[in-house]
Amino acid sequence: MTAPALSGVLEAALYVDDLDKAEAFYTGLLGLERILRVDGRHVFFRAGETIVLCFIAEATQKPPAEGALPVPPHGASGPGHLCFASTTLDRLGDHLTAQGIPIEADFHWPHGPRSIYVRDPAGNSVEFAEPAIWAKP
Repeated sequence: MTAPALSGVLEAALYVDDLDKAEAFYTGLLGLERILRVDGRHVFFRAGETIVLCFIAEATQKPPAEGALPVPPHGASGPGHLCFASTTLDRLGDHLTAQGIPIEADFHWPHGPRSIYVRDPAGNSVEFAEPAIWAKP
C-alpha cells in the first residue's frame, strides 16, 4: 500500500529561550504576522501558507494538563533550522545587514539557486533561499 499524498508542510517548530526576542526577530525584523502567543510557552507566526511555531522547549516537554488538548510532549535542545522562500535576496540581505544581523553565509548552490543564512536570537539557523533550490529537474 502506498502512502496518501501530502500537500505540504503546515507548520514548522523552532525552540527558543526568549519569546520577546523571538517575536522581535520574526515579527519586528522579518515582518511575519504574530497569530498567537502564550507567555512562558509559545509564540506562533504566519509565513505565507505555513505557520512558524516558536516554543520554549521546557514548557512543551510537560504532559498536557487535565482537560487540555492532548498534544503529546515534545521539545528539542540545540539550534534548529528553518528556510524561508524568497525571490528578493539582495533586498533581504541589505535589510538584515542594516538591522545589525550578521550574514553567516551567502552563496549559490552548485545548480544555481542562492541562499542566505543568519541566526535568530536563540541561535537557530534561519535560511532564506530562492525557491528553485528544491525545484524538480
